[in-house]
Amino acid sequence: MHAAEVVAPYADTAKDRAAHYAQEARVRLAPKVSQAAEQARVQYDAHLAPRLESARSQALAHVPPKVDQAAHEAATRTRKAAKQAADYSRPRIEQAVAATGPVRDEAAARSAAALAALRGQVSPKEIQKLVRKHERRARAGRLAKALAVAGLVAGGAFAAWKWWDKQANPDWLVEPPAATEVPESSRLTSVDGTGQAVLDPEVQAKEAEEEAAHRDDRG
Repeated sequence: MHAAEVVAPYADTAKDRAAHYAQEARVRLAPKVSQAAEQARVQYDAHLAPRLESARSQALAHVPPKVDQAAHEAATRTRKAAKQAADYSRPRIEQAVAATGPVRDEAAARSAAALAALRGQVSPKEIQKLVRKHERRARAGRLAKALAVAGLVAGGAFAAWKWWDKQANPDWLVEPPAATEVPESSRLTSVDGTGQAVLDPEVQAKEAEEEAAHRDDRG
């Protein structure tokens, strides 16, 4: 078995610790990063912006109007193209970074766990216990999969048989049972009074037994 699979529980612990350390680093560095950005913006507004504006004004004073207009149009088109490229690429870059994050964390956690096992921090007894646990899980998974497949096969076979039976014996091909002659005494008047209905065979047999018993009593 691969060392990373043997020490999987330790990989989870290492992963949690790595996430905790990363979160702690973000919490500590975020204020400093914001402060540095604010200082850079203030220095730009105070020192660089006026000088750039002055240089631009001096340059425009010596540039013909048509050249200045063409430069403005080129700058506008450049900014528009840059914005479109950023809008197009930003979601894809964020998606790629988000997709690689879990893989990177998992690889780091497994590497740390494997290194811990190689250093002897995991005893042979614990490794054997993990091996047996993985084997039991594998057997249980195979059994559950086999039962699920058997159930699907049985259900499919029953559905196929019902379909075949319906195709082979449609309702319009099934002949009604032949009518049997019964004595007049075993007939009852139908509900609407238009005719007589044949009794159930069990009822007929019971009435026949009662009539025979009456005849015996009379005899």
